[in-house]
Amino acid sequence: MIRLIADSGSTKTDWLLTGKVSKELAFQTKGINPFFRTSEDIYEELREKLLLPAGTSVDKIEFYGAGIINQERGDVIKKALERLFPNVSIETASDALGAARALFGTEAGIACIVGTGSNSCLYDGQKIVSGIPPLGFILGDEFSGAVLGKKLLGDYFKNIMPADCKKLFESEFSLDQAEVLTRVYRTERPNKYLAGFAPFLSRHLAVPYCHRLVTTSAKEFFERNILQLPEAGNYPLGFVGSVAWHFKPIIDELAQAYGFPTPIILKGPIDKLKEYHEHTEE
Repeated sequence: MIRLIADSGSTKTDWLLTGKVSKELAFQTKGINPFFRTSEDIYEELREKLLLPAGTSVDKIEFYGAGIINQERGDVIKKALERLFPNVSIETASDALGAARALFGTEAGIACIVGTGSNSCLYDGQKIVSGIPPLGFILGDEFSGAVLGKKLLGDYFKNIMPADCKKLFESEFSLDQAEVLTRVYRTERPNKYLAGFAPFLSRHLAVPYCHRLVTTSAKEFFERNILQLPEAGNYPLGFVGSVAWHFKPIIDELAQAYGFPTPIILKGPIDKLKEYHEHTEE
């Protein structure tokens, strides 16, 4: 069987062509969120960007994505893929289920996504049984790249950021307040824009202000998104996402403080999703 697996977040979509192929193919396209996209524009984008080797015959597509909260949202993506791959079996599911399967396979656990946005859920080894609504970067998304960037910019413009850190920040970014406000409030995908500032924190984590900001935000994620899950302390913990990956030491320290064993942390789920589907296919 030749399988095409996709993991789509707010910023990018990772694809993996695997199975009975001469060589596995991994590539990226833009993030695809059915809350903000139509089947037509998804189709038009993928028609140009989803370029597989000539003669490739895909048997099954497994698409995991942000914004797929129900069948209706999943069908927005499914309809676009059906036009590109007629007569191919296509399954769509939430990025949370993809993270859970990648982290725990067929075992139970608490799966967390911490990238541009953030999310958490309780997984029983087959399905998601409980979750906390992420609510986006305005109402939630604690510890996400977007929220970390939002806090950085707020502290910078309100002159809360300490002078030594402000000097570092200005050496990397030349910011105009009016331009920033336009990007955040009047353009598409402000979460992606805000998340672009989060790597500053990982580069300067030794600076007390940066370490404190990240740790405070990580604590908020634990308290608002993990500890709120039923019987949270009875399950192993896992994280997927670039922000979680870069701040692994802080997550490990907090997990221990809250009584969890050392969590699994993956930068991305795609390789483990391949293992999951190969295992469950047997």
